Amino acid sequence: MREGPVVLAAFTRAGAELAVKLAGALGGRAFVPERCLVEGAELLEGPVGEWAGRWFPRAGAMVFICACGIAVRAIAPHIRSKTEDPAVIVADERGRFVIPLLSGHIGGANDLARRIADLTGGEAVITTATDVNGLVAVDEWAVKNNCAVENPTSIKEVSSAVLAGAPVGVAVTEQLHPAPWPATLWLRPRVLTLGVGCKRGVPSTEMEAAAAVFLEGAGVSPLSLCAVASIDLKADESALIALAERYGVPFVTFSAEKLQAVPGTFSASERVREVAGVDNVCERAAMLAAGEGAVLLRSKVRYPGMTFALARRRPGTA
Repeated sequence: MREGPVVLAAFTRAGAELAVKLAGALGGRAFVPERCLVEGAELLEGPVGEWAGRWFPRAGAMVFICACGIAVRAIAPHIRSKTEDPAVIVADERGRFVIPLLSGHIGGANDLARRIADLTGGEAVITTATDVNGLVAVDEWAVKNNCAVENPTSIKEVSSAVLAGAPVGVAVTEQLHPAPWPATLWLRPRVLTLGVGCKRGVPSTEMEAAAAVFLEGAGVSPLSLCAVASIDLKADESALIALAERYGVPFVTFSAEKLQAVPGTFSASERVREVAGVDNVCERAAMLAAGEGAVLLRSKVRYPGMTFALARRRPGTA
């Protein structure tokens, strides 16, 4: 499921009570109209379509406790793609049937529907073909194994081949290679940490351009990044914050003491030590963010006002 809250909407008294119960179990928020407001619920003001429009871009999942038609009409104007849309689920007011409508695999709607059905004692009505046939869906596998899908348009082709029993081509790697099969689905495991050192006030555009060149030179996909890392002196550096946002990963920082304590041989600089209190920022930050057993994939590379280094997490490390 993508990041964001779980929000629930209901339109009857019984549905409102179920929504509040589920919100408590899922750590979500329940919204209902004034006519069926119950303790623990928030007021759903205006038409349901407006409510859906407010939450669709930022919710991790939306649960409608109502007829399917209400939910479909509410979300229809906002649907974009399976890689961007939240999980959308519909349940009846008694929780007997729980139906994933949107983003069953990548968005996690199928799994959430099963969880809700367990809570209500109902049945999750799963309609995706791979699930119905007991087969592995590549996009669901990607989510469960923390991989980004580079070319989601190929998901349908690969899933169709799986259902037909035909050979498929799925490449799971952070490395940039020529496609090994005529139709290749690229899954990028999120295992790389980008360590960055920089002067104060480096323009964001320059840092983003340099980072792109650095990653291309390392021969890796930026989709495999899981963090941008630096020293805590740079915690408020706008270019670093923007870089992490650009790649959709956390920006993490460490104290000079923690960086200096990282074991290994690094490209030491006395000038950096004088300014930052540690002999190297980018390599040590990349390794520390990657965790125990990490490997330094690319040592420090200098660009005007910046340095970058790249580390890879140990296989199996979350």
